[in-house]
Amino acid sequence: MKMKKKLYWHKVLDNKDTLKEGRVMTVVAGHKDICLSHFKGKFTALDNKCPHQGGPLGEGSIENGLLRCPWHGWDFCPHGGSSGDYNDGLKTYDVKIENDAIYIGLEEEAPHETTVTDIMVETMVNWGVTSVFGMVGHSNLGLADAIRIQEEKGHLKFIGIRHEGAASFAASAYGKLTGKPAACFAIAGPGSTNLFTGLWDAKVDRSPILALTGQVATQVVGTGNFQEVDLVRAFQTVAEFNQRVEHQSKHTELMALAIKHAILKRDVSHLTFPDQVQVLPAQNEKAQTPEGRIAKLSIAPPEDQLDTAINKIAQAEKPIIIVGHGARFNMKEIIELAEKLNCPVMTTFKGKGQISDSHKLACGVLGRSGTPIASYFMNEADLLIVIGASFSNHTGITQKKPIIQVDFDPLALSKFHKVDVAVFGEISRTIGLIHKTDVEIKANKVNQIESIAKRWKIWRAEKKKRLTEATGHGISSIAVFDTLTRLAPENAIMCVDVGNNAYSFGRYFESKNHNFLMSGYLGSIGFALPAAIGAWAAVGDKRPIIAVAGDGGICQYLAEFTTLVKYNMNIKVIVLNNNELGKITKEQRAGGWDKWATDLVNPSFAKYAQSCGGLGLKVDSEEKLESTIRTLVLHEGPALLEITTDVKLI
Repeated sequence: MKMKKKLYWHKVLDNKDTLKEGRVMTVVAGHKDICLSHFKGKFTALDNKCPHQGGPLGEGSIENGLLRCPWHGWDFCPHGGSSGDYNDGLKTYDVKIENDAIYIGLEEEAPHETTVTDIMVETMVNWGVTSVFGMVGHSNLGLADAIRIQEEKGHLKFIGIRHEGAASFAASAYGKLTGKPAACFAIAGPGSTNLFTGLWDAKVDRSPILALTGQVATQVVGTGNFQEVDLVRAFQTVAEFNQRVEHQSKHTELMALAIKHAILKRDVSHLTFPDQVQVLPAQNEKAQTPEGRIAKLSIAPPEDQLDTAINKIAQAEKPIIIVGHGARFNMKEIIELAEKLNCPVMTTFKGKGQISDSHKLACGVLGRSGTPIASYFMNEADLLIVIGASFSNHTGITQKKPIIQVDFDPLALSKFHKVDVAVFGEISRTIGLIHKTDVEIKANKVNQIESIAKRWKIWRAEKKKRLTEATGHGISSIAVFDTLTRLAPENAIMCVDVGNNAYSFGRYFESKNHNFLMSGYLGSIGFALPAAIGAWAAVGDKRPIIAVAGDGGICQYLAEFTTLVKYNMNIKVIVLNNNELGKITKEQRAGGWDKWATDLVNPSFAKYAQSCGGLGLKVDSEEKLESTIRTLVLHEGPALLEITTDVKLI
């Protein structure tokens, strides 16, 4: 005699009267959806999935005594699950009523069987990818569950965003700040294509990033299935590593190689997961670790290149150092060399803040978003030592001076034009070797410290003059960033958007121990707010985070303010609102065109922030600017400050 298995009873309704006579509803028992019907005084629990296409029967109705599937009208007995003459009836489950509450009896759930996505996500965590930004959806649920398991173990942090573009921007910013990859995560079709802009931002700014996408089941690929996009082909242009995970793949090896490519190439890696592959049993396959898989990258430069560079430095009387974003993790050694040479140090816009503007050798930003201090010393120099910079037009490094270029990317060396000495090597190692040469590189150097201080004095006097300008049409950006210089926490991470707000930020905000995150080469509007989310994932509440955007940029991903509230991110957002795409207007006029289609109609950003559950502030007079910014930075939790600004005072 077969023994009846033990049932575990799950309360699904507190009161049976909730489900009226002649109605059905979906209830949840354990991990199972159940269709609960109430017909002729009897409650019956049935499988919720129609056996034809999986239609949710709890969303159906009882018509003429039969339970009708909401998707295609197939009929079942609401008591026994029979479909009449067809051999495709529904399974039923035991029901009991106690104290008017309804319980459903299920057999003990089988323990979770480890899947290929479980061990792939575990491999991802082992390799140090512990932040994931994305959106859960129908074609990535198996992969999502693997991410959930690791999050519940405390091994990773998942941040659910409102738009997949924000996920990839957040992951890009995370990589720019830390040098390590984070993951962005999306469903098939439009969810995956929404990742594209942020992935390109990461690619062109050399930020390591991992994209994980769901995909429709393999058996329907090529049939024009709902949300079917060939994601491997779609990602070919942006992804350095780009693979579909298949049944017979070496699953953990694919994940290990994806992350290895992202780290070593500082590029985009993409894995796409067909729906049915996500739940395959892992069998004997185990998660991998990075042990023994990545070599040390402290490469020394060739001796002849190093010797030539040292000789050039020794001969120069007024050398300067220009550092770019690529040198952001090597500034200790670079500043030590500058102090030995007593030479000015300036940065590209992407490198802003890598040396504090309060340092005696700092000259601020060079180029279009820069200061006249930096351009003055470049023009006075007899040697440019360019480290980790890309020679973009925005920076405007002159070719008319002798140049030593140091970079760990051989393709970046002499990329746009010939330089006098191209030195290939890991930056800290290379600068350390130059530093060790001691006496010969210090000879004949002009001490420019007093001259640097003089030029700062002249520039600050000029800024004071500009602060007196007013037209009565809003606060000047100069006043905003002068005030922010005084009130922003000295170790804040500053996330910058695109437009006139960014130019003013680069020119007028004086850095201390800040980090700056921006969409550099791609120059994508809307970057600042998602970038702040990526920064928060990296540092949590250990450092303040401030996002600065114009009204055009903030509206790109304005809904992500709800993400700040959901996770209680201590992020401050400053919106410069001038009701115009001011940078575009400026370009139209500079090009001889009429101003056209750049006016904006905006909501009240402050009230919007309040409606989301954060602090919303607004200031439209310079008299209240300082006190309002002070309130903003002292607030604990997500907050937004809307500043009415003059589009012409930048």
